Amino acid sequence: METLSGGRSCLVAAIAATILLWADIAPAQSAGCALERVAGSSRQIMRCADGVTVTAEGGARFRLVDSNGDGRPDSVSLREKAVLVDVDRARRGNGFQVVTPQAIAAVRGTRWAVDVKNGTTSVFVVRGRVAVGRPSARPTVVLAPGEGVDVSSGSAALTVRRWPQARAAALLARLGQ
Repeated sequence: METLSGGRSCLVAAIAATILLWADIAPAQSAGCALERVAGSSRQIMRCADGVTVTAEGGARFRLVDSNGDGRPDSVSLREKAVLVDVDRARRGNGFQVVTPQAIAAVRGTRWAVDVKNGTTSVFVVRGRVAVGRPSARPTVVLAPGEGVDVSSGSAALTVRRWPQARAAALLARLGQ
């Protein structure tokens, strides 16, 4: 078994990371959301009663946020790896967003993936439309199905691109799609 500095095993570190992730998600469970582990994988799915589903890649660092205190999460704070968000417009009319260090991706009803790695946030739309912008600057861009944008720190203009099939498939595969 591999060891980390100080002689702690990787297993102990993995258990600690899982406990921290569960601590972040636990409040959402009491707010009408249920956590489900995907058998045979390290992915997790959070299903909320109001039509929001968040699928998290194994090892993703995220938490659900209820910023207005109404007992329903209205955003995901994502720090590392990827999530797939599915928002049912008929059940959730007031939108939802994913907030990362580099970007904010917001919708009313759609399905999209957000990936954070190496100081860049990548957003890809499967269905619907998603507005993406930097937390500290405007303007935003609006993505349609099949389009994506890579957002890094700084102030360069955001460029919307149609993602190659291979890139989209690779990201969605990490999320069980």
